[in-house]
Amino acid sequence: MAIESSCDETSASVCRDGKILSNYIANQTVHEQYGGVVPELASRAHMQNIVPVVDLALKQANVSLPEIDAIAYTQAPGLIGSLLVGSQFARSLAIAMDKPLIAVHHMQAHVLANLIGDPQPAFPFLCLTVSGGHTQIVFVKSPSDMEVIGETLDDAAGEAFDKTAKIMGLSYPGGPLIDKYAQSGNPKAFAFAEPQIEGLDFSFSGLKTSVLYFLQKQQKENPDFVTKHLADICASIQHRIVTILLNKLKKAALQTGCTRLCMAGGVSANSGLRKGLKELGAQHGWEVFIPDFEYCTDNAAMIAITGYYKYLAGTFTPLAESASARATW
Repeated sequence: MAIESSCDETSASVCRDGKILSNYIANQTVHEQYGGVVPELASRAHMQNIVPVVDLALKQANVSLPEIDAIAYTQAPGLIGSLLVGSQFARSLAIAMDKPLIAVHHMQAHVLANLIGDPQPAFPFLCLTVSGGHTQIVFVKSPSDMEVIGETLDDAAGEAFDKTAKIMGLSYPGGPLIDKYAQSGNPKAFAFAEPQIEGLDFSFSGLKTSVLYFLQKQQKENPDFVTKHLADICASIQHRIVTILLNKLKKAALQTGCTRLCMAGGVSANSGLRKGLKELGAQHGWEVFIPDFEYCTDNAAMIAITGYYKYLAGTFTPLAESASARATW
């Protein structure tokens, strides 16, 4: 059984022999009125949700608690208050049931979400991990051997989506709204420059600034500019973020010679990015793998599949190990 509580989703999942039997997620809507996740409110909600979420995951899987062989949980990175709720609950279960404990790195779990279901990528593969807090290109040689070969120098792609949405006056979370409005917009309506960053690293802070200055200038001349051109603005912003991401992934594939491409993280649910990756693969004859939507955002199934491979390798965690807001690969 696996527990995920790194941010504002409380999730539990049951995995048997590498197959996901359940993946229950409780979302928190309390943060919408604040325009972002409030850590204290998130940890309180986790405490309210974790027992019913675990119970529902077991019922969905038709598995009883005594049948569980090991407990996996998100150990890092994330909001420390949220992580502590899940880690303490997992530790308590492991002690009470005398079962092994398995600590999981949240971002590594996002990568291994590509191993849920079929078809699965063969090793090695490249994974573009994109979320509100991380943007990375990971070279994956095995479930336990991953190397970050590119990452953001400042803001993450998910943050760029949410912050530009906020500039336009859209509600939180803004990324899905940009994706929604972009469907009916012209991605070439407005041009936003692509940052020239060497190597495989990313930068999104300049894009946010350019969107801000562009809208400020336009709204001086026409206060209703955003309202009248919302779809085109969203489509243009999304187009630029997607091209930044995929141009770097293409460069990584050419440099490494690895042409099995995967995506992971909350932003991999973006329709423009999913379409763009498929087009990139078709253009070059490369294999492309994208997790189902429910395994893109934070979820316990990805913790469960990672825990499964750690269980096979006998990689267990001492009961004294605590959660951490930060983690290295």
